[in-house]
Amino acid sequence: MTQSRTHNCGELRLSDAGKEVTIVGWMENVREVGSNFAFLVLRDFYGTTQVVIETEQMMNIIKSINKESTISVTGTVRERESKNTKIPTGEIEVVPQDIQILGKCIHNQLPFEINKSKDADENVRLKYRFLDLRNPAVKSNIVLRCQVVAELRRLMTEKGFLEITTPILTASSPEGARDYLVPARNHPGKFYALPQAPQQFKQLLMTSGFDRYFQIAPCFRDEDARADRTPGEFYQLDMEMAFATQEDVLSTLEDVLVPVFEKFGKYKRVAQAPFRHIPYNEAMERYGSDKPDLRIDLEIQDISEIVQGCGFGPFEGATVKAVAVDNFAQARKWIDHLLADVEVQTGNKACWFKLDENGELAGGISKFLGDCKDALVEKLNLKPGSFVCMAAGKKAVAQKTAGVIRTMLGKRIPGHFDEEQYALCWIVDFPMYEIGEESGELEFCHNPFSMPQGGLKALEEAEGNTEKLLAINANQYDLVCNGYETASGAVRNHDPEIMVKAFQMVGLGEEDVKAKFPAMYNAFTYGAPPHAGAAPGVDRIIMLLTGEESIREVITFPMNKNAQDLMMGAPTTVDKSQLDTVHIAILDEE
Repeated sequence: MTQSRTHNCGELRLSDAGKEVTIVGWMENVREVGSNFAFLVLRDFYGTTQVVIETEQMMNIIKSINKESTISVTGTVRERESKNTKIPTGEIEVVPQDIQILGKCIHNQLPFEINKSKDADENVRLKYRFLDLRNPAVKSNIVLRCQVVAELRRLMTEKGFLEITTPILTASSPEGARDYLVPARNHPGKFYALPQAPQQFKQLLMTSGFDRYFQIAPCFRDEDARADRTPGEFYQLDMEMAFATQEDVLSTLEDVLVPVFEKFGKYKRVAQAPFRHIPYNEAMERYGSDKPDLRIDLEIQDISEIVQGCGFGPFEGATVKAVAVDNFAQARKWIDHLLADVEVQTGNKACWFKLDENGELAGGISKFLGDCKDALVEKLNLKPGSFVCMAAGKKAVAQKTAGVIRTMLGKRIPGHFDEEQYALCWIVDFPMYEIGEESGELEFCHNPFSMPQGGLKALEEAEGNTEKLLAINANQYDLVCNGYETASGAVRNHDPEIMVKAFQMVGLGEEDVKAKFPAMYNAFTYGAPPHAGAAPGVDRIIMLLTGEESIREVITFPMNKNAQDLMMGAPTTVDKSQLDTVHIAILDEE
């Protein structure tokens, strides 16, 4: 052992009894059991060791030290009378001859108990993250993160990928989220942008003649936080392959990710390659989501035709989706709570009915469905004791609401949720275009750099016909694990003619494409190889591996939900002189 210690606090064993050692660390706790007798727990990165205080001199020293001070203990190892089998060093203790203070904690009261920091308020934890990380349970996630990243690097390198870093200061690009902008001091009125992803750079690398690229890439997006998404910055395993098909990318990632999930995952059952492929439209119809949690065995059924004309207003002219479960024994209060939660999460109302023990419709909207009973029983395979929850509206609304119903029923009713596994699948055949919710205009659905299925011919045949354009699929794919999007990728549109035509469909001409993507467009005119890639999210993978419910638990220094770094005080104001240097003035709001 180097530095000022002979051993670390997780290292000593019974075989070391009789040795004189020096250990260092944080004074975690002191338990006094007599005037000159106490047990001190010393903690470092590696573990804890018990130090036994048996003299007045040593007792006077530790009484003057606050918990979480760093100290050095030199003493003799001996066998413990009362052993602790729960820790590796539980058979020994150290009797000190000398205790030195290395770093004094001047605070008598800590913001939270270190070993119980996960129970503290999140904002307090983030403000004192340096203390939070002393908790072995918190630190273990960061250690695992390091191990997983190292394993990803090893596996990608073994497959012939080169790790190449790409610029952090770049040009603003319309990639779906808001950019973080950086003023350019030497170019008044102009700005760099932090990359939302290395998308264009990795495609340019393929055009430059590199065959296989990867990077543990930092990405920056000014977007709101969620439990599975941190605001500000995140990391992804960015990869790209030249002269590659969709299957080349999918099989490569399966070869890399399955061993990682098997080696580091909380759950020992992992979907084996090749993962199941589910077309986007099928995923929406069967699961109500393009991120289906396949650990749930329930599926959505369409009952629109059956219930038309039943007299229940919300069903008239609407798409109606249903989720049925057998052996339902929940009370009405439980049902009301379910419906309320669905409405809170989706903004849409759900309705229900049951098939009672006599095989008759009961409860909810059953009075409207008498004439539909036989058809519903057959379609939904209902049995006495079945419960059906339904959503109605426009097709997309009904699908998504039913998807939430499926998830809630699956996780709340025993027997439908097999949690102890990693259920991975590929969602494929995403629509190339969609109608924007805010604009009402045709927009790219997922990634504007994707190759449309059918290429130029498909675009030309659909031009001017919105319905046909919406029917075009892209060579895009998402990796989904346990209800989370874990990776996204595509076969790229490497042909300038097809690229221009694809953008024309959303109202952008050739000059717009050249202006927005000058380097990529220009490079493609010099002979670009077909190429494809993807980008698994490192933070989200670690969250899945650890079983944490919040992504912030696996990031060393995360921001809070409001994109604030409470520990460093960011974002913050800056001096006017700094603003003047980059030609920025802050205007007071009236």
